[in-house]
Amino acid sequence: MAQCLPFVIALAVLVIELTPAHFIYTGPLLTAMPALAAVTLGPKGTLAAAALALAISVTTATYNQAWTTLQVYTNFLALALVSIAGLLTSSAVQARRRSELEQVRRIAMAAQEVVLRPVPARLGPVRAASLSLAAGTEAQIGGDLYEAVGTRYGVRMIVGDVRGKGLTAMRAVGVALGAFRETAHYEDEPTEVMNHCSAALQREVAVPGAYSQTIRLEGFVTAVLAEIPDEPVVHVVNRGHPVPLVLHRGRVHALVPALSCPPLCLEELVTDLPRKAESYPFAVGDRLLLYTDGVTEARNRDNEFFALAKTMEAVRADTTPQEFLEELHQALVRHTGGHLTDDVAMILVDRLE
Repeated sequence: MAQCLPFVIALAVLVIELTPAHFIYTGPLLTAMPALAAVTLGPKGTLAAAALALAISVTTATYNQAWTTLQVYTNFLALALVSIAGLLTSSAVQARRRSELEQVRRIAMAAQEVVLRPVPARLGPVRAASLSLAAGTEAQIGGDLYEAVGTRYGVRMIVGDVRGKGLTAMRAVGVALGAFRETAHYEDEPTEVMNHCSAALQREVAVPGAYSQTIRLEGFVTAVLAEIPDEPVVHVVNRGHPVPLVLHRGRVHALVPALSCPPLCLEELVTDLPRKAESYPFAVGDRLLLYTDGVTEARNRDNEFFALAKTMEAVRADTTPQEFLEELHQALVRHTGGHLTDDVAMILVDRLE
């Protein structure tokens, strides 16, 4: 409403000046337009308000044949001075806000990097790499999570996405990753690792306070867990997350689960959850990609989704995992024109033995 006030004033002045009510002195009203715009509309809005006020002043002075009076020129001088002061003030305020926002964003990104660490380059029978990209939406921390660890059961990886953004989402990320990092080393069944992550989130929801209320409303987590043992297979537990992709001999295969399962914290939606992970072939030379929906839901100017599988097949076979992810990153930037609307997280592993 405050942003419309300068233009409401402009309309009021026109009504007064172009009707029999023009005996009312409107100079102070026009002078107030750039001052109000400086507070609410920024430099461009201030300039537009000043230009509009000047145009109205010229129009009304001509209509009322007031160019011979000294008051007209006094009004122009006052309008010019207030406009200049408004532009300077608005530019300074905008610069300060930009600086404060950048500082908050740097702090948010630092906090995110503490929780999300790069995966090791070599884990048992696989080479690995990770990639995390922020959407750049002000200072909001995203809710993407990922981790890969070597255990006595094989290499275990998780990629997930907390609904929502901000510190609430980041806290949920920390809870889920903490549970995964602990239980991945002693639970022999991947489904139990995932269940522990969900239980940890549910315990956090049960804590009284504003945070738990926010999580209850919007904080469920989609996640996929993959386990790579010594055998040429990969065991997958998918809880409402985009399906992993395997690149085998130049062709991409989606690891679609036989049974759809709800995200973490929404187990009450089903009567029974699978007790065993699903297994898929994963031979030497194959590549496995876990990712968040920020990749597949990225759109171009024509509102077309990013063709992840096709892009994977186009990447050279001799690239390292990190080079492979960088190729996907560059293709994603080209597709979106550099404007991501959601955060992106990916883990890629190559089977070496």
